[in-house]
Amino acid sequence: MKKYIITTLLLGTLSSKAQTSDSLKANHQVTFSAYAELFYTYDFNEPANHMRQNFLYSYNRHNEVNLNLGFVKAAYQSEKLRANIALMAGTYAQDNLMAEQDALRYVNEANVGVKISKNKNIWIDAGIMPSHIGWEGAIGKDNVNLTRSFAAENSPYFETGAKISYTSDNGKWFVSGLVLNGWQRIAKAEGNQSISFGHQVTYKPNDKITLNSSSFIGNDKPKQEKKMRYFHDLYGNFQLTDKFSALFGFDIGAEQQFKGSESYNLWYSPNILMKYQFNEKWALAGRAEYYNDKNGVIISTETPNGFQTFGYSLNVDYAILKNVVFRTEARGFTSKDAIFMKKDEYQKGSFFITTSLAAWF
Repeated sequence: MKKYIITTLLLGTLSSKAQTSDSLKANHQVTFSAYAELFYTYDFNEPANHMRQNFLYSYNRHNEVNLNLGFVKAAYQSEKLRANIALMAGTYAQDNLMAEQDALRYVNEANVGVKISKNKNIWIDAGIMPSHIGWEGAIGKDNVNLTRSFAAENSPYFETGAKISYTSDNGKWFVSGLVLNGWQRIAKAEGNQSISFGHQVTYKPNDKITLNSSSFIGNDKPKQEKKMRYFHDLYGNFQLTDKFSALFGFDIGAEQQFKGSESYNLWYSPNILMKYQFNEKWALAGRAEYYNDKNGVIISTETPNGFQTFGYSLNVDYAILKNVVFRTEARGFTSKDAIFMKKDEYQKGSFFITTSLAAWF
């Protein structure tokens, strides 16, 4: 009888341990993913060196098949800990991380987060993270249009630092504050001793409306050339019908004209993006945009009126499979000054066609 009781207790203990182990496994998840996007762009200005405009950092090659972005990613998620690491390749990595150290140019993400509240969804994350600014990101399939807007290309795609964030219990509110190394930086610029800051507030009253406000405050130059920069990104995304959606965005920035100056140079960019989803396979989308950087804070042209340019685009998307999409876009620019090179002469306009094939798992 005593032997039976001891055996029963041992079996019960082992069963309890197995259940605990299974429960821990259920709350700890590691996932692996990958993404690759090939593209071909034909620029009718036909740049001889195949490099396109210096204010574009994605799909920035003419008349050649190339890889815009490819990455492999591992993500860990538990109740109180999360982590991401992703390594990348492609022209996006070459063009956007040109200023970084060689060892860091192919890091897409490397961050760790810890939940600091038992009852509320409050996290502290640190490392290399996707930017908190903008309605478009580096991953093509997640964007309304094939190519990126002026606003996206000339504001941070990524950032390095730490952030504290809160998501409300009903999921309608997301609020975060950030301490950053600078304006799209992994390592700080040489001689820079400043800390930069940012915020993000996202409100989703329902599943058809998203409103977002994001900011950046800081200096991204060496100490002796310090110029404070203030930037705000505002957008609203609206699912107007089951098939039709629209996004309205507006970026504005100001930077000191020189160290200690009370005068600022301004730049701004309004955007309208629209998409019509015909069915699971086909979609049509367009974008109208304007970018005004008369004083060349972000885009320098060394012309009398600086960069004052309208952009327009139209793309057709075809989902070959659930995880494979083929896209084609026609896009044009019209500028106040002649800033686009064509056959050794500067023109006021530029037009190009881009196709891409993206796959992910």
